Amino acid sequence: MHGAQMVAFNMQGYGRSLWLMHGMFRANGGCGYVKKPEFLLKAGPHNEVFDPKAKLPVKTTLRVTVYMGDGWYYEFRHTHFDKYSPPDFYTRVGIAGVPADTIMKKTKIIEDNWIPTWDETFEFPLTVPELALLRIEVHEYDMSEKDDFAGQTCLPVVELRKGFRAVPLHSRKGEKYPSTKLLMRFEFV
Repeated sequence: MHGAQMVAFNMQGYGRSLWLMHGMFRANGGCGYVKKPEFLLKAGPHNEVFDPKAKLPVKTTLRVTVYMGDGWYYEFRHTHFDKYSPPDFYTRVGIAGVPADTIMKKTKIIEDNWIPTWDETFEFPLTVPELALLRIEVHEYDMSEKDDFAGQTCLPVVELRKGFRAVPLHSRKGEKYPSTKLLMRFEFV
């Protein structure tokens, strides 16, 4: 409970696990130190510890609106997604956290557009917002093959500020794209 702890991560490849780790450590200004919430540091009055599978009441609801995306035209070759037509983008938005909060939702597919406009709103009831990460992934729909990856980011829910935001996207390796962003709105209701 006292002193400094250090954890070494041994990540063997790129993917969702690494994206979640990057998201968690974006908290506290991205300095690499994230303090545990109080309920993880102290035992309860009868020496009980936090159980992530326990049924808890909803503390807050995060409302996320995905308006539009831009920047892929500058980041990728014009034949990267589809050889003969503009890409068909969709966005997956969800929560990674305790089992009761974990969910993913998907926007509609916007066909043949480098600057997709979704204008869709999703609500996420959160029982433990202190441990929740907002996951955002953009993919390009491909009818005949696996959908193409177009960007991702993970953001700690406790660090989100309400209002309109230009959310930068990252590559599979976690490198920030210079131009690719999503216009989003966050609200706590």
